[in-house]
Amino acid sequence: MRYLFIYLILVLGLSEIQPQTINIKVNNLNKGKALLSYLKGENTIGIDSITENEKGEFRYVFAKNASHPGIYRLALGGSKWIDFICDNEDVSLSTDANSVTDSLRVINSESNDLYYNFIKLNKQYKTKTDLLQLIVAKYPKDDDFYNVTRNKLLRTQKEYLTFVNITAQKRPKSFAARYIKSMQLPAVDMNLPLDKQLIYLKLHSLDKMDFNDDDLIYSDAFTSKSIEYLSLFRNPQLPKEGLEREFMAAVDTILSKAKVNALVYQHVTEYLVDGFKKFGFDEVIDYIVDNYVIKDDICLDEKLQNSIQRRMDQSRHFKIGAVVPEIVMPDSTGREVDLQKIGGERTLIVFYASWCPHCQEMLPKLNEVYQLQGKGGMKVLAISIDTSRADWLGFVRRNKFNWINVSDLKGWYGKAAQDYYLYATPTMILIDGKGEVIAKPTNVEEVKKWME
Repeated sequence: MRYLFIYLILVLGLSEIQPQTINIKVNNLNKGKALLSYLKGENTIGIDSITENEKGEFRYVFAKNASHPGIYRLALGGSKWIDFICDNEDVSLSTDANSVTDSLRVINSESNDLYYNFIKLNKQYKTKTDLLQLIVAKYPKDDDFYNVTRNKLLRTQKEYLTFVNITAQKRPKSFAARYIKSMQLPAVDMNLPLDKQLIYLKLHSLDKMDFNDDDLIYSDAFTSKSIEYLSLFRNPQLPKEGLEREFMAAVDTILSKAKVNALVYQHVTEYLVDGFKKFGFDEVIDYIVDNYVIKDDICLDEKLQNSIQRRMDQSRHFKIGAVVPEIVMPDSTGREVDLQKIGGERTLIVFYASWCPHCQEMLPKLNEVYQLQGKGGMKVLAISIDTSRADWLGFVRRNKFNWINVSDLKGWYGKAAQDYYLYATPTMILIDGKGEVIAKPTNVEEVKKWME
């Protein structure tokens, strides 16, 4: 009995360290090398370079527990790659380099069989239900074709939900099962009119997403779902300011759900900041930084942190009630202007540049509002970060700015630009007579309210 017990321990111990083998055969591939990586949202983290063997296979062996569950990628060069799930099982796939996706076959791996079936089914389900929902919503209900379409929609939804919630859940703790359950598309009630369907989607699209499952960080789950959800708030008819407000509402929903897990919260926040940064939605970035990054002291990725550090520093140091740093800078005549000696109950500090398109649009409008003030109104200290004196003064003259115009012609590296952690133009800070921040307007209408 004692020997049997020792034998069982050895067998169980060996089973814990047995290797996991990845074997992917790619036919008609000229290049014999590929890069193995794992996904982390939209990023790929390199693991190793693999050379094709004499059988045309890319083979890699992980020691047991050396790989984490998630989606991995074999990059074949150019724009060709193969994504697959690592789920504590051997993986064997084959494909053709001329048609990587369409010719891919799963030879051995239950998880990848489910994964690829889900990817295909998800795409078909989205296409079919969008079309069928439109017909059901618009077609006369007393027509036979309406009933045919309605029944087809019901069958399509049932087949999809059966796969996602039953077929794919035979091993509910597997990564594939959890990924599919979280990534499923919502089944919208066909009786809802089209305008109510959008409201329903905004309320329920994230219901099945498990924000507490930090294994899903090693996939496209959170990033894809975030994009999918944000797209519900995209309205091409809205001006940029209105669109940014819509995105802020979406961000609140996404991040409030992500807060259940610190790792997921950080992962999703980084993705949103980086995404809005790429598309130039500065107001949304400021909103995320102020209400989430700074408030909850999120430690962002170092590269991302550096790119928005000045933005974060400005938010931290220029809160309402904070005393602003001194500004002493020459005007167009070379006379030094001291912010502390300007006087008045309120002074609007405006950082701008003559080459900035947003400044070219906003400052003339601000000047119109400024000119309508009576005597003793709000002072404006307009600080140009131009490096060319001719460009700066030409911009001032063309627009007839008769507020206080100053510049040290040092661009982003001037003392005031550094002291105020300037990261974008235009930037406006409203202070009172004691030099304390009372507002940080983002547009002319907000300034106008303070002037009134």
